[in-house]
Amino acid sequence: MAYILLFVISYLSHLTESFGQVTVTQTPSALLAQTGQSVTVTCTFSSDSSCSPPCVSWYLQKPGEAPKLRIYGTSSRQSGTPSRFSGSGSGTDFTLTISGVQTEDAGHYYCQSTGLTQLWFNFEIN
Repeated sequence: MAYILLFVISYLSHLTESFGQVTVTQTPSALLAQTGQSVTVTCTFSSDSSCSPPCVSWYLQKPGEAPKLRIYGTSSRQSGTPSRFSGSGSGTDFTLTISGVQTEDAGHYYCQSTGLTQLWFNFEIN
């Protein structure tokens, strides 16, 4: 059985990224998942996303490729996104879940809130 290591990477210090008055934190900082296991990552914003409809998106970027939209509007799957990907959340807390992670899910994942002026945060699956 293959193992997939997930890392949370911030562009600034440690696990938190700050833009003016808003901070976004992604958890967990790292985890080891076996192929087929479910993985959940949370983006927490220090201010309510205050957008309607909910407007958090998740992107996957593979090495040498442009980022691809996987989840938009917090919970809608982009066409071509496998059903094992799902998103949820509201207010300040949003999650991406991969139910049955596969080796082809490797890459950088970014959460974005358009209600908070294009905030980005990423984690990596190796």
